[in-house]
Amino acid sequence: MDQAVNPGAVISIEDVHKYYELGETRVHALRGVSLTIDRGGFVAIMGASGSGKSSLMHILGCLDRPSAGRYLLDGTDVSGLDKRTLAAIRNRKLGFVFQGFNLLARTTAFENALLPTLYSSLDRAERTRRATDALTMVGLADRVDHFPSQMSGGQQQRVAIARALVNGPSILLADEPTGNLDSRTSVEIMDIFQRLNDSGLTVVMVTHEPDIAQFARRIVVFRDGRVRRDEPVRTRPLARDVLATMPTLED
Repeated sequence: MDQAVNPGAVISIEDVHKYYELGETRVHALRGVSLTIDRGGFVAIMGASGSGKSSLMHILGCLDRPSAGRYLLDGTDVSGLDKRTLAAIRNRKLGFVFQGFNLLARTTAFENALLPTLYSSLDRAERTRRATDALTMVGLADRVDHFPSQMSGGQQQRVAIARALVNGPSILLADEPTGNLDSRTSVEIMDIFQRLNDSGLTVVMVTHEPDIAQFARRIVVFRDGRVRRDEPVRTRPLARDVLATMPTLED
């Protein structure tokens, strides 16, 4: 079920293996995975614990390197690049959203969203504009001065999404972004992802929830380090329509 590499894709994984040496034992996390993701795609990655999905996401995010095989990001083979170069690519091309939000507790929503711009060459006015625009985009224009402790889980995740967007990435990588959220708030986050994807952003999301995966355009299922299923979502719901049928919760 592994795919042939498409040179025009924003992400191309070619025969990627990832293994870890534990003493005299070699543990295989990925076993010859080939996968392409087109620009503007929205892909949900699923699989049981130990299936290889987290190892794949670490490689896609330039947080780890494959043990063998190639990873082409926007046509550039990043498989063997040094850490400094990978860090520059991460900051320029990739946005990250995590299950645990990973916000700085003593820092406002605005300051959290601003953080990635501190490693760029942008002047202060442009950094401020970008952080304000990103928070507005996720519906938090009235929460810029709030601290994480003053916000709900859904609001904290929206801050995390704003932070991921502030440098204008071409790809958003989300690792269990609804894992700590209630049902309605999870759909609200999917609504944001769908709107971002509709605007052209490529979204790759790990989730263990089949109902959340259905909001993507394509589902890739991993098992034992290999792709076992890869198919489009044929009856994809729109999050905004689902929200219209759900009871309103206090946010």
